[in-house]
Amino acid sequence: MPNNAFISYAHADEKRLERLHKHLVMLRRDGSLQAWSDHAIIPGDNVGQTISAALAQSSLFIALVSPDYLASNYCYEKEFQRALQLQAEGRLRILAVILEPCDWLNSPFSQILVLPKDGKPVSEWTNENTAYLNAVEGIRRALAATPSPGPDVGAEGTGVTALGTARRVRVKQQFDAIQKAEYAEAAFRTIQTYFQNACAELHEASDQIRARFELMGPNAFTCTVVNRALMRNGEAHITVRQARGGRMQVGDLSFVYQPHAEAGTSNGWMSVEADDYNLFLNAMIDGLGRSRDEKVTPEQAAERLWNNFVTQAGIEYE
Repeated sequence: MPNNAFISYAHADEKRLERLHKHLVMLRRDGSLQAWSDHAIIPGDNVGQTISAALAQSSLFIALVSPDYLASNYCYEKEFQRALQLQAEGRLRILAVILEPCDWLNSPFSQILVLPKDGKPVSEWTNENTAYLNAVEGIRRALAATPSPGPDVGAEGTGVTALGTARRVRVKQQFDAIQKAEYAEAAFRTIQTYFQNACAELHEASDQIRARFELMGPNAFTCTVVNRALMRNGEAHITVRQARGGRMQVGDLSFVYQPHAEAGTSNGWMSVEADDYNLFLNAMIDGLGRSRDEKVTPEQAAERLWNNFVTQAGIEYE
């Protein structure tokens, strides 16, 4: 008997819902999943009652998270908050597919392992089909498990007050040295993959642009971009490293705007830190003569570092 999945989405993201449905086809064909969305509502149905019944019959809640989703009173304040209640009762498992960059880290979604991998938004993958495939693999793993209850945080764990007003659930925790080291490794891989894919895309973008990505071992890589349209100052170089100890290391990740640079040199750094709720990167990234000192995700750090890097070759993104 298939598992029922309730897909919650903002109507502005309907095309991405259609794409996800196509990637879920094998789960439907092998009888593992029956996905429900509000497309199943027909004229004359009571919308609220139909949605409530569909939620009650589902073992999986899949939220397609975007700025439009977080801004939707119905999706976020009604469907998602009801899903939090059902999760707290052990009747439902919540999954989230991050479609676009948005403030999901400051929502209850930050307490679950989101999809695709590392919470990298679908829109930022070089090939969106790869992102959907990664998400479907996560959904398949979730189907093999039973619904798990939400965090035991008393009345706030339901996500609503006694008067039905939405609350944001955040659970305090502490992070040990191993968790921070694993986060640093994952952050480096995220940045490495971003640069590798971005180099390939840039290389194909114009006959006047050449880009080269090169691994320097398991914990370092270097990139060169050449803009042949510029007679001077049309080159940019960068070396990025994950620190592995040593007195000359700065931060957990460092970078220098030189090709094949030796360890111990740096134009900026990123260190893994934590607040009461999340791990994050505290990044000092030099760009155009300015420095930044703030909390960022690995995906945000990768994009910002790449943009600063290619700007030196006279390349910008609209």
